[in-house]
Amino acid sequence: MPVAAIEWQGLRYRYGQESDITFDDLKLAAGQHLLLRGASGSGKSTLLALLAGLLSPTTGQIQVAGQSLQDLSPRERDAWRGAQLGFVPQRLHLSASLSVAHNLDLPYVCAGLPPDRARAALLLDQLGLAAVSRRLPHQLSVGQAQRVALARALIRRPKLLLADEPSASLDDDNTAAMLDLLLDGAASQGATLVLASHDARVALRMGQRSDVVEHRLPTLPLPP
Repeated sequence: MPVAAIEWQGLRYRYGQESDITFDDLKLAAGQHLLLRGASGSGKSTLLALLAGLLSPTTGQIQVAGQSLQDLSPRERDAWRGAQLGFVPQRLHLSASLSVAHNLDLPYVCAGLPPDRARAALLLDQLGLAAVSRRLPHQLSVGQAQRVALARALIRRPKLLLADEPSASLDDDNTAAMLDLLLDGAASQGATLVLASHDARVALRMGQRSDVVEHRLPTLPLPP
């Protein structure tokens, strides 16, 4: 039986003394991508953190490509994230003092590995960034900065690519371009893309694809 790209069952998470956030069971087949929909505060970012192994569920199980995240020790989880996970945050967090090329060194440096300059050059060329590789982040356009963040997320050939509200500060043209880059980047790596968004533009574009599964999170009740 083929291994699911992502699967979770009985998944709940609780912040302190607050009510549990409950996530409906899901099984995502290999080759599919996941769009997490829901209003702000519905648990999208929490679910991304659970998938990344940054949070541990209060109850339930999560598996990514057959690996149960709960079975990993904290150190093993760190190693798994470095080797298997790419992340494109809402705020890109590019290092302001480093060039584009040196920003792509960071995933290797953080893992205690030598940078793969050939891999970085290839990605920059594929994403149309070779000409700006020596520029600092403040010298980039919004679209160029998005592509640098994507290149950094893809640099170590992850099997899971997470994106948290990536269209929040983008206009329509840059939103469309960003989605194409995410989907094409995931396809080029054989990675599973999980994108969290409440943007109707994202839902419309992703809903046109047969390989995207939409998973809607319910709005959480307000505390009394």
